[in-house]
Amino acid sequence: MMTEYELYAKYTRVWIPDPDDVWKAAEIVKDYKEGDPVMYLKLEDETTLDYPINPKHNQLPFLRNPDILVGENDLTALSYLHEPAVLHNLKVRFLESNHIYTYCGIVLVAINPYQQVPIYGEDVIYAYSGQNMGDMDPHIFAVAEEAYKQMARDEKNQSIIVSGESGAGKTVSAKYAMRYFATVGGSASDTNVEEKVLASSPIMEAIGNAKTTRNDNSSRFGKYIQIGFDRRYHIIGANMRTYLLEKSRVVFQAEDERNYHIFYQLCASASLPEFKDLELTSAEDFFYTSQGENIFIEGVNDAEDLEKTRHAFMLLGVKENHQMSIFKIIASILHLGNVDIRSERDGDSCNIPKNDEHLNHFCDLLGVEHDQMEHWLCHRKLVTTAETYVKTMSKQQAINARNALAKHIYAELFNWIVDHINKALYTTTKQHSFIGVLDIYGFETFEFNSFEQFCINYANEKLQQQFNSHVFKLEQDEYMKEQIPWTLIDFYDNQPCIDLIEAKLGILDLLDEECKVPKGTDQNWAQKLYDRHSSSEHFQKPRMSNTSFIVVHFADKVEYQSDGFLEKNRDTVYEEQINILKASKFQLVADLFHDGKEVPVPAPVGKGSRINVRAAKPAPKTPNREHRKTVGHQFRNSLQLLTETLNATTPHYVRCIKPNDEKLAFSFDSSRAVQQLRACGVLETIRISAAGYPSRWTYPDFFNRYRVLMKKKDISNSDKKLICRNLLETLIKDPDKFQFGKNKIFFRAGQVAYLEKLRADKFRSACIKIQKSVRGWLQRVKYRKIRKSAITLQRYGRGYLARRLAEDLRRTRAAVIFQKQYRMLRERRAYLNVRHAVTTIQAFSRGMFTRRIYKEFLLHHKATIIQKSVRGWMERRKFRRARNAAVIIQCGFRRLQAKKELKQLKIEARSAEHFKKLNIGMENKIVQLQRKVDDQNKEYKAQNELLTIANNNYATEVQKLQKEVQYFRDHKDDGNQLSTLQEELERLRAELESAHSQRKQLEEEYSTEKASLRKRVEDLEKENSLLKDEKEEMNQRIQNQSKNKEDQVSRVSVKEGQVQAELNEERLRYQNLVKEYSRLEQRYENLQEEISLAKFQPGHRRNPSNQSSLESDSNYPSISTSEVGDTEDTIQQVEEMGLEKAAMDISLFMKLQKRVRELEQERRRLQTDLEKMEELVNRKGNENKNSADQDSNGDSAYNSLKRQELESENKKLKNDLNELRKAIAERATNNNSSNELQESYNLLLNQLKGANEELEVRKEEVLILRAQIVSSAQQKEPAKQIETNTMPEWTNSKNEMSRDDAIKAYHGMCESKKLLEAQLQTQSRQHEDELEALRTQNEVLKEDIERKQEMLNQTLSLSPEAQVEFSIQQEITRLTNENLDLKELVEKLEKNERKLKKQLKIYMKKVQELEVSQPSEKSQKRRHELTRQVTVQRKEKDFEGMLEYCKEDESLLVKSLVSDMKPQTVSATVPCLPAYILFMCIRHADYINDDQKVHSLLTSTINAIKKVLKKQNDDFETTSFWLANTSRLLHCLKQYSGDEAFMTQNSAKQNEHCLKNFDLAEYRQVLSDLSIQIYQQLIKVAEGIMHPMIVSAMLESESIPSLAGVKPMGYRNRSSSMDGDTYSLDALIIQLGNFHSTMCEHGLDPEIIQQVFKQLFYMINAVTLNNLLLRKDVCSWSTGMQLRFNISQMEEWLRSKNLQQSGAISTMEPLIQAAQLLQVKKKTNEDAKAICTMCTALSTQQIVKILNLYTPLNEFEERVTVSFIRSIQGLLQDNTDSQQLLVDAKHTFPVLFPYTPSNLSLETLHIPASLSLDFLTRV
Repeated sequence: MMTEYELYAKYTRVWIPDPDDVWKAAEIVKDYKEGDPVMYLKLEDETTLDYPINPKHNQLPFLRNPDILVGENDLTALSYLHEPAVLHNLKVRFLESNHIYTYCGIVLVAINPYQQVPIYGEDVIYAYSGQNMGDMDPHIFAVAEEAYKQMARDEKNQSIIVSGESGAGKTVSAKYAMRYFATVGGSASDTNVEEKVLASSPIMEAIGNAKTTRNDNSSRFGKYIQIGFDRRYHIIGANMRTYLLEKSRVVFQAEDERNYHIFYQLCASASLPEFKDLELTSAEDFFYTSQGENIFIEGVNDAEDLEKTRHAFMLLGVKENHQMSIFKIIASILHLGNVDIRSERDGDSCNIPKNDEHLNHFCDLLGVEHDQMEHWLCHRKLVTTAETYVKTMSKQQAINARNALAKHIYAELFNWIVDHINKALYTTTKQHSFIGVLDIYGFETFEFNSFEQFCINYANEKLQQQFNSHVFKLEQDEYMKEQIPWTLIDFYDNQPCIDLIEAKLGILDLLDEECKVPKGTDQNWAQKLYDRHSSSEHFQKPRMSNTSFIVVHFADKVEYQSDGFLEKNRDTVYEEQINILKASKFQLVADLFHDGKEVPVPAPVGKGSRINVRAAKPAPKTPNREHRKTVGHQFRNSLQLLTETLNATTPHYVRCIKPNDEKLAFSFDSSRAVQQLRACGVLETIRISAAGYPSRWTYPDFFNRYRVLMKKKDISNSDKKLICRNLLETLIKDPDKFQFGKNKIFFRAGQVAYLEKLRADKFRSACIKIQKSVRGWLQRVKYRKIRKSAITLQRYGRGYLARRLAEDLRRTRAAVIFQKQYRMLRERRAYLNVRHAVTTIQAFSRGMFTRRIYKEFLLHHKATIIQKSVRGWMERRKFRRARNAAVIIQCGFRRLQAKKELKQLKIEARSAEHFKKLNIGMENKIVQLQRKVDDQNKEYKAQNELLTIANNNYATEVQKLQKEVQYFRDHKDDGNQLSTLQEELERLRAELESAHSQRKQLEEEYSTEKASLRKRVEDLEKENSLLKDEKEEMNQRIQNQSKNKEDQVSRVSVKEGQVQAELNEERLRYQNLVKEYSRLEQRYENLQEEISLAKFQPGHRRNPSNQSSLESDSNYPSISTSEVGDTEDTIQQVEEMGLEKAAMDISLFMKLQKRVRELEQERRRLQTDLEKMEELVNRKGNENKNSADQDSNGDSAYNSLKRQELESENKKLKNDLNELRKAIAERATNNNSSNELQESYNLLLNQLKGANEELEVRKEEVLILRAQIVSSAQQKEPAKQIETNTMPEWTNSKNEMSRDDAIKAYHGMCESKKLLEAQLQTQSRQHEDELEALRTQNEVLKEDIERKQEMLNQTLSLSPEAQVEFSIQQEITRLTNENLDLKELVEKLEKNERKLKKQLKIYMKKVQELEVSQPSEKSQKRRHELTRQVTVQRKEKDFEGMLEYCKEDESLLVKSLVSDMKPQTVSATVPCLPAYILFMCIRHADYINDDQKVHSLLTSTINAIKKVLKKQNDDFETTSFWLANTSRLLHCLKQYSGDEAFMTQNSAKQNEHCLKNFDLAEYRQVLSDLSIQIYQQLIKVAEGIMHPMIVSAMLESESIPSLAGVKPMGYRNRSSSMDGDTYSLDALIIQLGNFHSTMCEHGLDPEIIQQVFKQLFYMINAVTLNNLLLRKDVCSWSTGMQLRFNISQMEEWLRSKNLQQSGAISTMEPLIQAAQLLQVKKKTNEDAKAICTMCTALSTQQIVKILNLYTPLNEFEERVTVSFIRSIQGLLQDNTDSQQLLVDAKHTFPVLFPYTPSNLSLETLHIPASLSLDFLTRV
């Protein structure tokens, strides 16, 4: 075992004292051994320190806890329990995580953040409601929930004791505790007691709180509020007791302090009209409010606070006149402080000026005599035994008396307001239990401590004694519960200090005794204290003072100055001034000071308490006694009463800590915090816990945490207790360091840290081993890489050397080749130079000779060319002359034609049409002109070519001519011929020049034409570009328009989204209104029940489900059956009560009178209906007499047609049945190998036999019809004979009548033929359907055979035991199916039996009517009616899907289908069967046009459904069943309403079944509202079932085994108030599956099922995420992994149920992102940006909260640094998301009921006999 000194090894972290920070962290740099005088340490700033160790004076430093334990929710979970560990844990939680609450055993430590934190919303209240205290993060709501839960479980009264310094947040904590009780335990009635309890807070803050140097809203009194609860734990009332109001503050305030808030609130609102009579101005103008020099508080609006105070007065029932009276008294105190008291010359007397306006205002406001008050403010009365003296007072004495009067007035007003609040909160209902909230001042010590501080510290001494004893008792109970042997723990007992104060001849007794002495002084009293208590160890005398004394309290030494003790203890007020106030003309002022004022009624105490709660200050009997009862004595009595009350309750402690004196937000002053921790008893709790066994582990948690220290063979044992015992005995040798309890292991302080060190060492050694292996593997990998690299380098080096040698060889060979080639080149060049010179000489010589020959040849050639040219020129000249003449003629003619055409074109050009055509064909013209230009270019080129050819010809001719000239010259012809030739040559030259000029002219014309065309083309191109620009502009406009349209479409889509969102909001608002309406309706029924119980059944309470009346459920204006029931009940009540008692109940007689009027109206309406019916019957009787013959003829025709129809039908049925029998017999013979087929064949034969029997019945019907027809014919023959005898003139027209009869007969035969053909077609279709059904049945049987064959093969492959089990299961299934078939058969037989009996009754009735009736016509008519009725009843195929019932059977119908209906009864039938049956009944009522019947049935049905749902409001199956049926009935009313919008999916037959007479749109709306209510109830029931499972399944259960770690637990985790059931994820998924299967079985619409699961998944997300945000223990990496696995499992379940499109998984996006946030890396800025990008569904507060709560479960995980959280906040500071911390778990999505018509035909519906609906008739 490790000794204590061995713990101080190197690297161990310790705490050492520090004068500034109280404690400073350090680290040991060298192992410390026992006896060493110095311990070598290193501080956090890397400086070294030699810490001296002296066993006497300087003990070993405190050890630090492991980092994994830092920031724990419970201080008792720390391994080392001492002051520095507690301080450091609180500091880390407060500064780094911003957690203001921390548990310390049974104490909740609350640190004032001096900043609003969003952790007190209503959603947080509901998140803590019902939770165990250790399951959630520390919170004031957790303490309140624990008190509430223990009150309900143990039926014992509770108390919450809130204490702390001024400014520590006591009042706020107490306010939030009361708010929690008001929210969770709201009153069951409409009295709004919880609002009144909360309304008392602003009133008490206004009159009892003030600004001090330490707190802007400091409570200057103590209060204890008892909140009473009934047996159902609803708030029924409250009571308040106050302690030691600081009255001196009314007349004096220190610098930078204020008087009570109410004074400044009145002054700030002085300008209001109703306050003008108060004559108030600014608070700076009054002495009593301006002494602190600062009348304002930053961030506080006194005028608004006054409005809140007045509103609170109204809530508590204080009327306006009483409020004004209160404000007048408060204003009068301010005026009294400004009364000018002037001293006389002698100095022994004083006076008040006559015109003192403040005294006038004081007297006017209080309604007292001015002169008397002026006199007695400056005089006093001395009463002796002999006479009475009036003595003047000095100025100082008068001021003191005035101040005493002001304090007394304010104190009495304070007590009156408290009494009035208690009266407003008082209830006559018997109180079952209560929870008290004590908001009392903490331990106080100032530079100057007076009587108030003495009383406050005395109260804290008493409370600390009670606290110590309670803590010690809890520790003792824990040890006894676990059967641990325990020894008496030494703890600080402050009873000697309490005896010093309150014992006989103690400080208070001596003070009271000195007050009784006529000339007692504070100095004399102090001297008596020195003489009496100088020997007491808790009393000391200061060295430098004779008027002060020191009391050694449990928290610190406090020096009290005795000055003023006697005066404050006496609290003297002169009786003359009080008498003046008693004579006030205002009743309230007189009541304040009257002797016989009422004592406030105390709140009754539950039976569990042993004391009587009474007022803090008992009612005074006489003024003298009141003055003799000192303040100290009263305070001691009230404190004793408070102590008794607290001892009779179970206390819960809240210690408020003030972190700094500067009121800075989240700033922590360690010295101030330690001082308060010592004073409030937190460290004493730690010391008591550390003295025993502070660390406690359950066996499973210890096993899971420290199984790494166990050996494999130990873990194999199944007994975890034995494993833990063996491990501890091995690791810890000292048996005193631990104890084994029944369920837990108890450890001494430091032992868990030792085990943690062993565990860390084990992990460290394992890590070293893993690191060794990994590093070895890495080195081997590295060596292989180096070796491979070396081989590669060698290979590349050798290759390089080889390549370099080859390169040298290659270069040497190349050099030799270069030399050879160069030498060869040099020789070759020399040879080529010689050869070139020779060739040049030869070339020049040969050229000279060749040129000479060429010159001669050229001369001959030129002569030939001249001759050719001259000849050609002559021929061309001739041609040109002829061509020019033709061209001139053509030009003249063309000119004439062109002028005409130009004229015509000018006319056309002036027209607009032409311009349009030109513009239209502009592009075509451009193309044509372009082509024309191209053609002209081509023509120009052709002419150029022709011109060159002509030039060439001219040149050849000239050459020819020259040759001829030369020839002539050579031959020397005569000169004439030469001259002619020369002339011809000149002429040719002139023609050539003219040709050239013409060519130039043509070229110029061509160029001008080309230029004009180019200009035209450019113009056209410009115009084209303009058109293109216009086109582009138009395209741009079109694009802009399209963009605008797209923008419009997008805006329209956005607007549609907004409209859709508004529609959803409106739908949600409407559904919330429906929900609120149903709640108010339920509330109204409950109130009616309470009233009826209070009036008629005192002392007896019925089940609420039997109390709901039909009238409250009816939403229709007409008369319903519910009203009749109410009237009968009312009459019965009147009969039971008697007329005398009932006469006192005006509402009852008003109800009876109203019902009598309604019945009278109903009677008159029925009377008028009866008269109308009688007239109608008489009119019909006369008509029937006239049409008797016509009816007889029609009946005979009808009978004949019916007979023929039945005969043909019988023949057809016989043939079809025979064919069917043959076909089945053939199939049966083909498949005779199977027994099942044989059985099915027998079954079909039985059915065919039944059909044969039906045919026989049809035959009998035919015979009956024939007999009736014959008898009717016999009766008609004598009538015809009589007619022929009486009308002989008809014989002449016999032939004509026969022809007419024949025509009529022919037409009748045609009609009958058509009718028969239609019926035959119908029958054939029916038989084809039956054949098809038989074929499908045959195929089903074949498949059944194959399936059974496979099952048989499978069975044969099993083991014998499995075969037996499988066969038994199959036999059970078969017997079950047979049983069901037999049941159905029995139902059919019973139904047929009832049907036959009913028909028999009808026949008997008709026979009796025939026998009784005398006239033949009546008998004949009845016979026809009987025949028709029988026929209609027999003909089942005419069933139109309607059900008829009598009016008297309506209640039975509703009872059978609604009230007594069980979902299991119709589980095997058509889903929503009751809805279909009800609609078929509604159809019949519509068919017969009975409005009253429709209304009555629908109203009764809706009311009955409401009653059933109210009675079974927690049954999911029933709620789902009626939601399905209600929605189906709603769909039926829509489907068969006749509205075309609902008939699109109907069949032709369903369209025939539509309602004919009534529009039931109003009832559809009522049913829609009812469906919404049922849906909301379904969600509520499902959430109630799932809510206890969610946290356990999603966060606590280990879906992935051994993933979650276990950390050391504190007191709260060890002693939760209630051990709840644990659920796994599988249990949650199974529950969801049960919901889904139930809703599907009941036929609920799939869309509604999807909406249900979307809502449920949202609730799962909200509850899980809220718990995650409020629990530090689950914010870890492993929890994130568990969450992601659980969510994936739920997604898989959604996919398996085809619910992935329901949007359910999208509702869990915040939870998914929270799980990812727990798992991602959280170090760098890139990680912060990634988190901000990822967590879009989480708000900034939620992200920061999760990061603050993130807790590593082992030493290898790292905490999230504060800087990283700050960077996250900086990145998310621009987010505009909701700043709500928790998700609204009560949010509901608006439900939408889509229209889903049914494809079921009503005529095919089968009603099982088990419903007992025999009274319904199929129509």
